[in-house]
Amino acid sequence: MKVLTNTALVMLGLGVMLSSCSNKQQSQKTGLAYNDRTNGGYLRYRQSHPSPGPGLVPIEGGTFVLGGSADQDVAYEYNNLRRRVTVPSFYMDETEVSNQDWLDYLHWINITFPTDNELYYNALPDTLVWRKPLSYNEPYVDNYLRHPAFQDYPVVGVTWEQAQEYCVWRTDRTNENILREKGIMTTWKEQAGGGRNGQVAGAASANGAGGANAAAGVNGAAVGTADGKQPFNTDMYLNGQVQGPGIDGKNMIKDLNPNAQATNGRNGARRPARLEDGILKQGYRLPSEAEWEYAALALAGNTQFENINDGRIYPWDGLGVRSPKKNTRGLILANFKRGAGDNAGVGGGLNDKAIITAPVRSYQPNDFGLYNMAGNVNEWVADTYRQTSFEEMDDLNPFRGNEFTNKRLADPTKGQYAKDKYGRPIKDPAKSDKKLKYSDMIAQQQAQAANANQPANSAQPASGAVTANAGGVKDPLAGKAYTNDYRGYGDSVNNSLYGTTTLVNNHSKVYKGGSWNDLSYWLNPATRRFMDQGDASAEVGFRCAMTMVGAPEIYPQGKPHIPVKKAKNYKAR
Repeated sequence: MKVLTNTALVMLGLGVMLSSCSNKQQSQKTGLAYNDRTNGGYLRYRQSHPSPGPGLVPIEGGTFVLGGSADQDVAYEYNNLRRRVTVPSFYMDETEVSNQDWLDYLHWINITFPTDNELYYNALPDTLVWRKPLSYNEPYVDNYLRHPAFQDYPVVGVTWEQAQEYCVWRTDRTNENILREKGIMTTWKEQAGGGRNGQVAGAASANGAGGANAAAGVNGAAVGTADGKQPFNTDMYLNGQVQGPGIDGKNMIKDLNPNAQATNGRNGARRPARLEDGILKQGYRLPSEAEWEYAALALAGNTQFENINDGRIYPWDGLGVRSPKKNTRGLILANFKRGAGDNAGVGGGLNDKAIITAPVRSYQPNDFGLYNMAGNVNEWVADTYRQTSFEEMDDLNPFRGNEFTNKRLADPTKGQYAKDKYGRPIKDPAKSDKKLKYSDMIAQQQAQAANANQPANSAQPASGAVTANAGGVKDPLAGKAYTNDYRGYGDSVNNSLYGTTTLVNNHSKVYKGGSWNDLSYWLNPATRRFMDQGDASAEVGFRCAMTMVGAPEIYPQGKPHIPVKKAKNYKAR
């Protein structure tokens, strides 16, 4: 019996090997085999549903009524009129960004750019937001950000601009960590010299394809890092400008291109990861207002066969703010201000257990698994504020705030990006809304390269994004103006009147959700307020989101589906 069993296992193994060879993937249109070096190395990558980045949970998209959860407009602003829209599936942070998360960011800046005092200063939250003329809040000024007692509390005093910079930094650190953990880049231990020489981890020499421009940038000398190398940047890596000795790992991906040069005799040609490999994560970003409101309502928990059983005023069921469940009956479900002078209830029986903010995992998550989508701190979203946004935006993935940009090329012949002093691509206002003819594209790139050595806008943030030209960019090739700035699309707001007759302009950004110092009305996900993108508050924090690519259905198991036949392999006759 044992001999028969072993024989059966051997035959089964051979059958699997033969079937895998005979079922090699082919092009459905030409019959060419994929991933075969002998026929040119046409690539077909493993198709899979991407996993979320660290800290994120998946949000299955769908239709809902934007602004529909507001039962009243107490300010009579008419700024959240009901409109049915569709939000595609996306990922969102399970919790608000905490003080510990921000301290990680500050620590990285400190060890990577130890002499760049300006960068560190600009990343510091404004702890003076706690200062009030008639309140003794000075202990929060000194302790809230850095004291370990507050490490799990949401970071506050952060501007919209700082939140955007954090998203860029988080994207690069996440992708770098993935590549180093997989050995596609040198591992953390190898990067640190095996732990012996104290080299700072997290910086990567951007030589390789980047040449002298990659090392020095195009706007002056690169900022001095602790190890003399510029940090990893996702865009630069995907463009082939972060590779070479000391960067490439032992587990780089096999390059099936017959023109590829072998890196060594044993392993053959190797290459860095590409977007098509599905290894790197999409960029972290602020959620749009529609995404945030959809995620806060979490109507998926009240939906069956496309029927919403009950609407919601808050991220939980019911009309009240107290728990109806047996074990938690009567407890406040969010951190907010119950009334004037009542931030937490009576000593010995505190209602929401928080005088100011609360830890980011306080209270019950909503049906999407998100914590504190009502109360604790208001949260920045990506949208530029307009009173009539809900009436004017598209009904698919609505968003107001587009500033279309292109990455500047330092070397058009090689397709290499120009860098700022922090190793990030410099971004210029987009010149066109369509694909140009090849001759026009070359002429435009040459014009960009001619201006590549000019200093960047002094007001430009570290990410390289430039302030858009609201009057439109004159395209000498097309002979007409193209406006890359659509933050105030089609409205009549006059920026020259800002601060005189209006507080609304293209720097006015939306925040939502209510805070520890707000009344229960602001806990409704449809309510919206705005603040200048350069201002901060002790009542405003943020969380990040990430675009989901591919199929929108997150949990297809157990749901009916129309069967789809697989394509047959072509056999030459």
